[in-house]
Amino acid sequence: MPDIHEVATLTSKGQITLPKPIRQVLGVDAGGKVAFDLRGGAVIVTRADAEHEDPAIGAFLGLLEADIRAGRHIRSLPDELARTLLINAGRAADLDEEIEGKVAL
Repeated sequence: MPDIHEVATLTSKGQITLPKPIRQVLGVDAGGKVAFDLRGGAVIVTRADAEHEDPAIGAFLGLLEADIRAGRHIRSLPDELARTLLINAGRAADLDEEIEGKVAL
């Protein structure tokens, strides 16, 4: 998501107009809903239908990622899959990339 800095003026009723660049990036139009989350003194604005981060799940996934990066607790995986996970840890996935070889679904 691009970095955007916009300023909005608060009305006497406590209302603001969400700046157009922000609306465009969030993909909200008139009647659309946005959510406001206060995190450590920062206000995070997201589309109301966007997925919200669950702190418990986030913490669990963080521990799991640390184990995978360190090569711990992945012995029950097939060796080739474990090696691939370790090689690709921290690398962005390209979901449009062609899959090499046969794939069994």
